[in-house]
Amino acid sequence: MRRQVITGGAIVVISVASAAAYSIVQGKWFHPAPQNAAQVALPAANTDGADTARQVVAQGAADGDATTAAQQQTATAAQVVVVPNQAAPQSQPPTQAQNQPAASPPKPAYACTNPNAMGVSRVVEIDTTGGPGFGSQHFKTFDFLRDHEVALTFDDGPWPTTPLVLKALADQCLRATFFPIGKHATYHPDILRQVIAAGHTVGSHTWSHADLEAVVKKSGQDAAIEEIEKGASAVRLEAGAPIAPFFRFPDLRHPPEMLTYLGNRNIATFSTDIDSFDFKIKKPEELTRSIIGKLNKAGKGIILMHDFQKVTSIALPQILGELQKNGFKIVHMVPKGTLTTLAQYDEEVLKENKLPTLSDNKAVESVVHTISGQ
Repeated sequence: MRRQVITGGAIVVISVASAAAYSIVQGKWFHPAPQNAAQVALPAANTDGADTARQVVAQGAADGDATTAAQQQTATAAQVVVVPNQAAPQSQPPTQAQNQPAASPPKPAYACTNPNAMGVSRVVEIDTTGGPGFGSQHFKTFDFLRDHEVALTFDDGPWPTTPLVLKALADQCLRATFFPIGKHATYHPDILRQVIAAGHTVGSHTWSHADLEAVVKKSGQDAAIEEIEKGASAVRLEAGAPIAPFFRFPDLRHPPEMLTYLGNRNIATFSTDIDSFDFKIKKPEELTRSIIGKLNKAGKGIILMHDFQKVTSIALPQILGELQKNGFKIVHMVPKGTLTTLAQYDEEVLKENKLPTLSDNKAVESVVHTISGQ
């Protein structure tokens, strides 16, 4: 089995085919579990009165990936091949002897209790040094997806619709990448922590979803930097756990000055290959047809959806079912390192967030009770 590494601020492609290979990933984002899951202690946000640690469940790795089953049977350790500025090549199946029994299909990259689930077929680790860009609508250098591979991404959460998205992904034993808005993270930190606990990758999407091209033009670069950094700080603080140095521009509008800034901060920028336009399409069946039609034409892609949109939360089970029916495989993107937020913007978020009271640590249900009506 092979593992592809593209250096110089690009991407590392990891095939998780053995415990030895998976140890490359462990300690950075996910932790292996001896069975289905393991308790992992993650640091809490550095806010006053916050718990010093919390326990989340991170699913462990299972042997196998998108390489052929015959390769899996003989692989005992990952081999590293350096291929600068190239997409990962497709694996070629070996020729079987005439009477050799067919090998069993590859297992998903994460432990999964649903035998009929899609599962994650491949995990790719992204080195964000220098701020590489991904998604062919704007960036064409690092095309790492193979034919019929899909990376699922969701913008604008966390929101009350997000748990439905999480359930649809969990039912298929899948992992995705989320780009939350900073303000929304302060509104729904409990939902954001559900995203983290489920093992998904979490980046950021500005503080208020401002159009950064307009912000730069009207108020200058410092105001745009504040939108980026304050958003990242809010997500990091409310998540209570490290987040990825992954960023997506609102409305996919990329001012050159901010791309340079993100590069200096070693934060990767994500555009998309397939835009769902789920903010325009309001019927779940139409959204499903639109996404699958675009994918069948393109053959692969990073899909942009919104966990903020109700139609997406309703349509996602059907979308995933159609992906499976059409032979698409899911790739999970994880970061090589985590994002270090800036103290200046951490402080701004803490000041702007709600004023603390003695009852802030109580559940809503313990403070507010319905005494009449339903």
